[in-house]
Amino acid sequence: MAGIIPYETGDIVEMKKKHPCGSSEWEILKAGADIKMKCLGCGHEIIIKRSLAQKNTKKLKKA
Repeated sequence: MAGIIPYETGDIVEMKKKHPCGSSEWEILKAGADIKMKCLGCGHEIIIKRSLAQKNTKKLKKA
């Protein structure tokens, strides 16, 4: 287990799988028990559980 990834508002996250629009980068809009993210390719916003976000994160770029 890698531990908890410190997500903060404004961070850019590269996910393991691409969004259907072709982009794999997401901006963190809100971080808590759930993570609200916006796709940088098409602007689609999602809310997912922190555990799922941590599992699928490939790279984290701090704001």
